[in-house]
Amino acid sequence: MSIWWSLHLRREAASVPLARRLLLGTMETAGVDPDVSYDLSVALSEACANAVEHGGDTAPDGTCEAYRVTAYLDGEKCHIEVADSGPGFTAPHRAPRPAATEAEHGRGLCLIEQLADHVQIGNKPGRSGAVVSFDKILKWREDAPLVAV
Repeated sequence: MSIWWSLHLRREAASVPLARRLLLGTMETAGVDPDVSYDLSVALSEACANAVEHGGDTAPDGTCEAYRVTAYLDGEKCHIEVADSGPGFTAPHRAPRPAATEAEHGRGLCLIEQLADHVQIGNKPGRSGAVVSFDKILKWREDAPLVAV
């Protein structure tokens, strides 16, 4: 079983729950374990929120540049990538330091790294923009209609 989708979204706060709901709906339909689906949806929300906040400039007419979300459920793994057109990371990415518990910002990349099995964070090759991608091994419900064989 293989499912993939890609969204081109405006950098607006309303795009974050849209991407999250699409991922959750896809996983529920496929029969992915709800705990795994929840972890991936939180990680996706954090990556999208970072793209909305840091992913580019606002045009003079007030419109925002877009960012892209791509998700693959392939066999026993889910791969998600969020790419924006912002300035990217200024230095090679190192494991993020945990933010203070009461902090309202700075925890997203740490959460992604805790919730996913494999995380890659960097810049788009040859262009401006950041790319956050992560994988997680899937677990399936017992009644999963699309379980991988």
